[in-house]
Amino acid sequence: MATLADIGVSAALNILGAFIFLIAFAILRLQPFNDRVYFPKWYLKGLRDSPTHGGAFVRKFVNLDFRSYIRFLNWMPEALKMPEPELIEHAGLDSAVYLRIYLIGLKIFVPIALVAWSVLVPVNWTNDTLDVAVKISNVTASDIDKLSISNVPLKSQRFWTHVVMAYAFTFWTCYVLLKEYEKVANLRLQFVASEKRRPDQFTVLVRNVPPDPDESVSELVEHFFLVNHPNHYLTHQVVVNANKLAKLVKKKKKLQNWLDYYQLKYSRNNSKRPMMKTGFLGLWGEKVDGIDYHISEIEKLSKEIAEERERVVSDPKAIMPAAFVSFNSRWGAAVCAQTQQTRNPTLWLTEWASEPRDVYWQNLAIPYVSLSVRRLIMGVAFFFLTFFFMIPIAIVQSFASIEGIEKAVPFLKPVIEAKFIKSVIQGFLPGIALKLFLIFLPTILMIMSKFEGFISLSSLERRAATRYYLFNFVNVFLGSIIAGTAFEQLNSFLKQSANDIPKTIGIAIPKKATFFITYIMVDGWAGIAGEILMLKPLIIFHLKNFFLVKTEKDRVEAMDPGSLGFNSGEPRIQFYFLLGLVYATVTPLLLPFIIVFFALAYVVFRHQVKSQFFDYTMFNLVDNLKCACRKGLANQISKTQYFRSFNLVDEGPKFQSLFQILLRHANVMILEFSCRQ
Repeated sequence: MATLADIGVSAALNILGAFIFLIAFAILRLQPFNDRVYFPKWYLKGLRDSPTHGGAFVRKFVNLDFRSYIRFLNWMPEALKMPEPELIEHAGLDSAVYLRIYLIGLKIFVPIALVAWSVLVPVNWTNDTLDVAVKISNVTASDIDKLSISNVPLKSQRFWTHVVMAYAFTFWTCYVLLKEYEKVANLRLQFVASEKRRPDQFTVLVRNVPPDPDESVSELVEHFFLVNHPNHYLTHQVVVNANKLAKLVKKKKKLQNWLDYYQLKYSRNNSKRPMMKTGFLGLWGEKVDGIDYHISEIEKLSKEIAEERERVVSDPKAIMPAAFVSFNSRWGAAVCAQTQQTRNPTLWLTEWASEPRDVYWQNLAIPYVSLSVRRLIMGVAFFFLTFFFMIPIAIVQSFASIEGIEKAVPFLKPVIEAKFIKSVIQGFLPGIALKLFLIFLPTILMIMSKFEGFISLSSLERRAATRYYLFNFVNVFLGSIIAGTAFEQLNSFLKQSANDIPKTIGIAIPKKATFFITYIMVDGWAGIAGEILMLKPLIIFHLKNFFLVKTEKDRVEAMDPGSLGFNSGEPRIQFYFLLGLVYATVTPLLLPFIIVFFALAYVVFRHQVKSQFFDYTMFNLVDNLKCACRKGLANQISKTQYFRSFNLVDEGPKFQSLFQILLRHANVMILEFSCRQ
């Protein structure tokens, strides 16, 4: 069991790690050759020029201005200076709402921490229950346990203090969420009102169009909406399976990029035509003129693309029973998207269409009837993934403890029993072991969501985020507070009464406070500080820049760091909200660690939203059309059939999901008290 000294050692190690990450970021961001990695948004907006274009050779790679190193931490106040309206205009409403969730954490837990430390800590500390238990029953207890509810004797009247505080904290959480939700709703309304009309606000996706032997899908859609929506229907475009066409377009784009490279190379040296080999990776094969070869290949591919486009349009098998339908008013589109169209609830299903950058085009070709089967399969797979993941997590956690290591390698016992090594193992190793073990989980869940057939990137992220949170709740929260393997717990739960299961969980919650404190420091302190370093995009950019970049267009694509990562970031926030609300009245010592997480995460992600991560709203409609062309479907979609913008769809459901989950788990705080009464 970790002590205050172990927690102190763990805190020192994680603070040192976070400080190293921040110092490394502050130095790396000043170097000219990293400028495109840490400020990509400013480059795309044309507000920043590359510092490597001019000056001495050394200055293109290393910043020799020593005065800039003195101000290496000025990015922190700069990240906080930009007001929210300017941030919305710069990064989009969705990013601004995401940042407000971290502020909600501070608004909720700072007052709760002050009250808990003023009221509950003295109530817990002034008992001698654990001291007596240590003397009589040889029970192991630390100073941390004396600050928790474990130090209150059974059936004590002092439990009323914890019960009252639990309800007070719950009401305060709901009040803050209500006020913040009203604020976000107003921000959304102001954002919608300030924007110009866009075609994507007038489009609906219709799926599962029933077959008709006398009419094509296009004719059937047109007749249906002319009859049922005669005053608002404008036009439509059926969905086609153009995945093969998209691959050809992608191949043509690659060849065009190589042609640009060879033309640029020739323009720099007109005395010699660029030559290349046609074999694998240009290592062998016939030696030909690079420009002429790619021109001929592009011409051949253009003919294939034209033939494939004609085949897609004329082949009935390529026509999917779905269509994008545009209306002449937002009212007409809203009514169609939110109402049932026929008596049969499985036919003519309508929903708001996503904006082109948000569409996951590959899944549009999946027949609607197979979606239910796919989701059933993934639901069963997720159940087994969640359940059986307890086994390796329990094994890893057992080896990440003093007893587990001494049992596995008994000859290291003298080393492990050293005071500092013991503190590191108890206060640092369990958290880092769990963090490393879950590193690939978001990717696995995203693959499962894609298999289910969701047609927008935002819906893929929401499904993956929901399952990530459920996984954390079952395996990290419940699996950690209940010792033993999954099968042992299943056996014990089957043998005992259902009324005793909450009691078992309630008794185990205070015992695992130290583990969650170490996990918060590893994941929420050092982990968040490591986020700002952008190590993965940094390495990928330099690898691409060295091996793959041939033109300026390649360099622009190489510096794309992606977006905020809603599918992994939001479940982490929800998990910390859960820990804070559960342990606020059980072990208030955990609250300051959560407050540090929310404060540090707010500063870090505000800087990244400002300078690095992209939001869908920063791209105009012309960029959206180009993106759709690259996906091979733009030629099948008329310019009036753009879709609803990402940020107008998702900030409400995201925020609402957080509100609902917090309410769902707020009463968990009372569980431990009712079990002990």
